[in-house]
Amino acid sequence: MKNRVTEILGGSFPVILGAMRLITLGTMAGEVSRLGAFGQIAASGLSGDRLRSELELARRITDRPVGVNIPLYRPNATEAIEIAIEAGVKAVTTSAGNPMKFMDRIKGAGLKVLHKVSSVETALKAAEAGVDGVIATGFEAGGHIGRQQTTTFCLIPQLADALDIPVVAAGGIADARGVLAAFALGAEGVEMGTRFIATRQCGVPDFFKERVLNADSDATVLLGKEAMPIRVLKNKASLGIKNSDKAKEDAKLESTGDKSYVQSGGNPDTAIMPCGQVAGLVSDLKGVEELLSELSQGCRSLSRGLFSVFNEECQ
Repeated sequence: MKNRVTEILGGSFPVILGAMRLITLGTMAGEVSRLGAFGQIAASGLSGDRLRSELELARRITDRPVGVNIPLYRPNATEAIEIAIEAGVKAVTTSAGNPMKFMDRIKGAGLKVLHKVSSVETALKAAEAGVDGVIATGFEAGGHIGRQQTTTFCLIPQLADALDIPVVAAGGIADARGVLAAFALGAEGVEMGTRFIATRQCGVPDFFKERVLNADSDATVLLGKEAMPIRVLKNKASLGIKNSDKAKEDAKLESTGDKSYVQSGGNPDTAIMPCGQVAGLVSDLKGVEELLSELSQGCRSLSRGLFSVFNEECQ
């Protein structure tokens, strides 16, 4: 499949591995890219040497394009950009900040860039800054999300109408139905994080995968609404942080530090586990190759079925 997103990213299937801090690293990113989608390494939380090492791991797996996600508010943003350029990365994704001040360096080095947004306003600013496309993150997504509380279903068509650059949909997508729906809304690609957690290649503890596989529609909770909202699985740790006083909730969330997140260990009760609402749709552990194959074949089958339904009705 070819469209503007695959042209930007260099893959053959417009699916992006959602960047997850200390989870989407070189081995997993390389495997996703090897299979034709777009794997990316989350630079957040990595030293410069570690980022270089993860990029080298990905390169041992595939010579297809692998990206780096760079949160622009992080102190290591400039260093991460330079490492991506040095490593020959062709496309990066950016988030959590204004891409304008980095654009000259990124574009001057010949890289493509997709910027994460959660509103039409921020998308228009990113387009004005010169990004090649946007990744629109709906309110139902896992991990850090925007404050606007706009869902994917509402956000994507508004962005498709407002922008001339391509839109990638993120949040609430776990199978071919979600991919096809995103395209019907005007997206030209999708980003998936939570679904990739429940794959054999994902390097998170087994208890995290099991919690995702056993999640229901009410399995997540939103924390830190006054600072940087984050959606995580409900457990003793996350519900212990939850507070009707948002200032206290923010302070408690910040005080937990990185040591409380699942990437640092813990157990099903003590670990903070970033996760989207779509976990309620995830019921089986797959390999990345099987997942991507099912997405591709499922989209073709569903689109044929829908064409038949609507074509028959219109005659």
